[in-house]
Amino acid sequence: MAGPATPETRSVRLLKVGEQVRHVISELLSRQMVHDEVLTAHAVSVTEVRMSPDLRHATVFVKPLLGQDEEVVLKALRTNTAFFQKEVAGKLKLKYAARIKFLPDESFDVAEKIEALLRDPKVVRDLED
Repeated sequence: MAGPATPETRSVRLLKVGEQVRHVISELLSRQMVHDEVLTAHAVSVTEVRMSPDLRHATVFVKPLLGQDEEVVLKALRTNTAFFQKEVAGKLKLKYAARIKFLPDESFDVAEKIEALLRDPKVVRDLED
């Protein structure tokens, strides 16, 4: 029998459930199981899922391949939220069906800005000093 839940075991559980949710949503998208022309026409990467501590909310970070039509893709994902929630709940058998919220993954944009800054001649000069 497992001991009392510690903050460590709780955070591991959050990460595990988040990864399971990410996997289910990725599979639904890659197998084109969502009946939506926009989602069928775009490859969408589910980069991360963050679960709330009570596992009732899932924030799903997505990035359309090549970053194209992000707004259109997000709108299509949000339109089909009920479908995703139903599928995730059915596959993961959690106590509560997690409410899903789709957000764009901005981390790639941040990384690109940092790369561009590091290539800036003034920054290169400063780093060499």
